[in-house]
Amino acid sequence: MNDGISNGIIEKVIPYTDITVSRLIFAIIVLIAGFISVKFLVYIFRKGIQKTKLPGLTTQFLAHFLSILLYMIVILIFLKSLNFDVDSFVIGISAVIGLVLGLGMQDTLTNITAGVWVAAIRPIDTGEMVVVNGQTGKVRAVGIMSTELLTPDNQLITIPNKLVWGSSIVNMTRMPTRRASVDVGISYSSDIEKAIVTALDIMKGHPLILKEPEPAVVTTELANSSVNLQLRAWTKTGDFAAVKNTLTSGIFEAYRREGIEIPFPQMEIHVKEVKREIKETQVKGIGIITLD
Repeated sequence: MNDGISNGIIEKVIPYTDITVSRLIFAIIVLIAGFISVKFLVYIFRKGIQKTKLPGLTTQFLAHFLSILLYMIVILIFLKSLNFDVDSFVIGISAVIGLVLGLGMQDTLTNITAGVWVAAIRPIDTGEMVVVNGQTGKVRAVGIMSTELLTPDNQLITIPNKLVWGSSIVNMTRMPTRRASVDVGISYSSDIEKAIVTALDIMKGHPLILKEPEPAVVTTELANSSVNLQLRAWTKTGDFAAVKNTLTSGIFEAYRREGIEIPFPQMEIHVKEVKREIKETQVKGIGIITLD
């Protein structure tokens, strides 16, 4: 009799649903077993993928992605065991996932296409010093999705390929020669011809400066405090930094030796004194001071 009562309870339909108690118990068991299985499978997957020596961030991402996927499958099996129609739900989820992947893959495909163009046309190459999207550094790698630059102070910059291909690129080491320019200002009281000759002598005697094109000195500006000159010298690209540094220090020492003044920024202020007489007048018994 007790077995009959138990069977009756188990087969009893839950109010407002067509789900029996036995089916609900079975679904809960499936859900619990599924969650335990997911944790076990993700653990095994994480241990296995760690042996591949992939970066920790990649391992974590793949493990999270797998766990979410497995949990969704377990929940769908749970709903299916309760006689829910999950087919339409799966179709809807698939459509949403397809849309999300399509939107996400749009940038991915753009980066891949841009990477192909960069690799094919080669506006930049490994080891070259470039300015890309406002970032300056030596090209470390051009990958499928992004380009890596290494700055002079050893910072790694990763730029998506679509930004590399879609922006202006300044390649500072592609050409065999470059012009080094050094700006210097002399005072208005200095001899400008002497300053130009002194600068030319420094550049013509420099061993790393090319004879052709000839070095030159030009007047660039009549500024507030100085007459600004620019030293222009051509050199091999590999010697550019050394030439610019030695010219900067060399012109300073030469002008100081020759008595050519390099002025500090200055401003003249003329103060005009105005004499004022103070007169006191009386208006209705109140003293008022006026200024003339």
